[in-house]
Amino acid sequence: MTTEEVNAFLDEKPGWITLSTLGKDGYPHSVPIGYFRLGEEIYLGCRAGTQKIKNIERDHRVSLSLEAGRTMGDIKGVLIQGDATVYTDLDNLLRLAQEAARLRGVPEDQLPSEPRPGAAYIGVKPRKIISWDYSREG
Repeated sequence: MTTEEVNAFLDEKPGWITLSTLGKDGYPHSVPIGYFRLGEEIYLGCRAGTQKIKNIERDHRVSLSLEAGRTMGDIKGVLIQGDATVYTDLDNLLRLAQEAARLRGVPEDQLPSEPRPGAAYIGVKPRKIISWDYSREG
């Protein structure tokens, strides 16, 4: 897929995205999680102190995987390898909570005025993007 097609696919939100981090034992830790895209970066909302946050604080390399389709003929997806940053400061938490709400269609006068207690966001800056679309010929 082209960059524009990848972005459109991500923005369609066909499901949860799978975040894979590296545990301290070296094994992948993969979990489904909600996401949204702002520009080139992908943001994931979660609770502070979770295993995925601890893993990223130890090793910032992550991958994100998103796939949609029911048969071999219509499967398409994206694998993103990138560098993750954990956001727990109030300014970024509020900014990202408001951006997520805007993307869900929340009116400006109803945007969050403070972040959820115990919240965190993970920002992923892509380094490599691999995509596939089995519905295409050849």
